[in-house]
Amino acid sequence: MKRIQLISLVVLSLLIVSCGGDKKKEEEKESVKIGTKKETKKADSNSVTVALSGNDLMQFDKKEIKVKAGQKVTLNFRHTGKMDIKVMGHNFVLLKPGVDLNAFGAEAANAGEPKDWIPNDGADVIAHTKMVGGGQSTSVTFDAPEAGTYDYICSFPGHVGLMRGKFIVE
Repeated sequence: MKRIQLISLVVLSLLIVSCGGDKKKEEEKESVKIGTKKETKKADSNSVTVALSGNDLMQFDKKEIKVKAGQKVTLNFRHTGKMDIKVMGHNFVLLKPGVDLNAFGAEAANAGEPKDWIPNDGADVIAHTKMVGGGQSTSVTFDAPEAGTYDYICSFPGHVGLMRGKFIVE
């Protein structure tokens, strides 16, 4: 019995020592010289990065994107699904005002894969990404157009009906 008590006492002592001990917490201190200002980086208000994704259910994760007129926009587009580009490819296509979405979608289907599903050499397009398959990403950088509301779509055949959103320029 004394042996069990002795072992218990040793184990308890080891637990107490390992949990706390005399370790001093080291604090990180920022050294500042008197008479100097701390530098802070300002975000460039003339540029913006936007993330957008599409999935195997033919859905964009955003139905609306807002930017300011004249901003340099970098749009990072990611296909979060798993399907191959030939079966479920996606892209981001920002259209000029007044473009009929369904007519553009039909023309894109006729343009085909060699034109990356962009008809008329992009005459109705402000900016677009390349087509990507499941797990792939791409990006495009462009200047935001003048204030207004623009449509964006995926131009893969049959996707324009579900994969669309509004690109709002303030």
